Amino acid sequence: MEIVIRAAIAFVVLWLVTRAAGRSTLGELSSFELVLFVVLGDLVQQGITMEDRSLTGNLLAVLTMISMAVLLAYFNVLWPKLGKLTQGRPIVLIRDGQLDRKALHHERIGLDELSMLARQAGIEEYSSIRLAILEANGKVSFFTHEAETTS
Repeated sequence: MEIVIRAAIAFVVLWLVTRAAGRSTLGELSSFELVLFVVLGDLVQQGITMEDRSLTGNLLAVLTMISMAVLLAYFNVLWPKLGKLTQGRPIVLIRDGQLDRKALHHERIGLDELSMLARQAGIEEYSSIRLAILEANGKVSFFTHEAETTS
């Protein structure tokens, strides 16, 4: 039973850490960050199982983590307000060409990064952006004034 409790605690801590890391950070991991997260997972596993090398202990820890992830997804569907808390809400970064510097600062997105994302979307100037939204998954959606008139 101690493995289940340790796995549940590790799940909550890892969820908090990934939320604190920020959406844009998690949206695109570098190779190093990916390796770092894998190593972190191994270190957490050792802490959960107290270096228990038994198949039963490892399977119990994995089953607990998967069960908690499934339960969280189920609860997010059942209670949409919980989903907004656990998954985050979309955040407006640009409205009618005007940057929301407070939102950019809060989400730790620099102007260089935002400009790069806009260029990748085929947008040259902020003034042509009707709306730029940072989605819960870390991606930025752009809606331009031109797209509004062609619809």
